[in-house]
Amino acid sequence: MRRLLFALFALLTALPLRAEEAHFTLGGDVFAAGARIAHDAADAGSLFMIGETVRQDAEIAGSAHLAGRRVVLAQPVGGSVYAAGFDVTLGDAVAGDATLAGYAVTIDGAVSGALRVLGARVDIAAPVGASALIRGERVRLDAPIAGDAAIATDRLEFGDGARIDGTLRLYSNDHDAIELPESVIAADRVERLERAEWDGVGRPDVMPLRWWHALGGFLGGVVVVALLAALVAAVAPKTLAAMRRRVLARPFATLGYGFLALSALIGMAVMLALTLVGIFVSPAALALAALTGFAGYVIGAYSLGAGLLIAIGRGEPSTLGARVLAAFTGALAAGLIALIPILGWLFVLAVALAGAGALVLAMLRPAFFAADPL
Repeated sequence: MRRLLFALFALLTALPLRAEEAHFTLGGDVFAAGARIAHDAADAGSLFMIGETVRQDAEIAGSAHLAGRRVVLAQPVGGSVYAAGFDVTLGDAVAGDATLAGYAVTIDGAVSGALRVLGARVDIAAPVGASALIRGERVRLDAPIAGDAAIATDRLEFGDGARIDGTLRLYSNDHDAIELPESVIAADRVERLERAEWDGVGRPDVMPLRWWHALGGFLGGVVVVALLAALVAAVAPKTLAAMRRRVLARPFATLGYGFLALSALIGMAVMLALTLVGIFVSPAALALAALTGFAGYVIGAYSLGAGLLIAIGRGEPSTLGARVLAAFTGALAAGLIALIPILGWLFVLAVALAGAGALVLAMLRPAFFAADPL
């Protein structure tokens, strides 16, 4: 879940967002996408929003599912909250659970259920009614947690209102630097563990492989790729349409651009490592290469789906529903072809490279063999 949220956020930040907004209502639930969007209509059920700046300015009865660079929940939520972004602010009460991921996460509204947070800077200034699962580089607690807590950090700060009523599992590489006042939690209810043990929480020693596990993994991968493609199509329809046309019109050219882009990024990681000084930066270049390849696969799968729909006479996807259909068609087709030994992997690689090439052309607009200036 953590990787999915960050992959979604990173993919969105890689694309130039447009000002167009898309709104859709079904059964009382609200779906919205755009560069800067705000929900301020009353009597909504659940809320699904994605964009650059996302605000919830009206109370909702159901759950909130939000993603963007900046995410703000400013009104009560009757269900649970799922939010991811660079800057995430929970400003009002949540009746259910809250699952939040971002660089800076601020919680100023009470959470009646369980709290799950992943971030670099995490500030909790409102009560948590159940358990809390928190991981951050710097965590500040200034409110009570009614249940058990598991916190992974090397820097833990407490305000006057901090209190943990249940047990605390503290995962840290520097326990000597973290002081736990008696006013926060009694020493006999604390278990101190190494940060490395955090990755093993809840994982069985042996995971037997079953056919339904394989099928579930396959369908899960298809759904993730399709949803990401559909969300990007809703946020930046013109940009994605232009990249899709470029892939379908010149597949080998875009594949070549993608090959050059990924080669440059991987080569940059190697060259940075050779300088010794840049060895600490080279992992970032590799991560960028992986992100570019993943984004390319999403774009390529969507282009494949659109091409299949055009081939059977449905025409270019011009509505949100048609774009969603193209996303799922392409993701399913690419997933099925990927099951073919050897050839399937080569096809997936070609799809990812073609999509990456279209992304590079859309963002950088490179020009070769230009005439020399006189």
